[in-house]
Amino acid sequence: MNGVPQGSVLGLVLCSIFTDDMDSGIECTLRNFMDDAKLCGVIDTLEGRDALQRGLDRLERWACANIMKFNKAKCRILHMGQGNPKDKYRLDGEWMESSHEKKDVGVLDDEKLNMSQQCALAARILGCIKRSMASKLREIILPFYSALMRSPMEYLMYHQSCLA
Repeated sequence: MNGVPQGSVLGLVLCSIFTDDMDSGIECTLRNFMDDAKLCGVIDTLEGRDALQRGLDRLERWACANIMKFNKAKCRILHMGQGNPKDKYRLDGEWMESSHEKKDVGVLDDEKLNMSQQCALAARILGCIKRSMASKLREIILPFYSALMRSPMEYLMYHQSCLA
């Protein structure tokens, strides 16, 4: 209920071990990063829709068996791509709300797979780095770039390759 244990490597390892079996029996793709899980699937048939609902049901059973709860207020459906039927799904018997966009690790995804907002955000961050640094030496700028830009961009590239 309180999120991921903070402050030690051991907490992260224990959390990873605890959630290792979370995807067993799920037909769709489950992206799990500490206390954040995403269930993804191609929903172009009734079977795809039913597989996603079965996955949500399986996750709910897993949570109950492990004496956990999903924060339903944060659970959303992001319908991506043109021609998406925008089906509705349930979690623990309650209908989930839809969202037009989501943000993960500083990366913004929207239902139209439009990258313009992400590019604008990256440009603002790079401009901020440029304006705030008196020195333009590589060894000074690179740590700021790595901390503020590299991780979200690597995540974005990984995420886009998974959608392809």
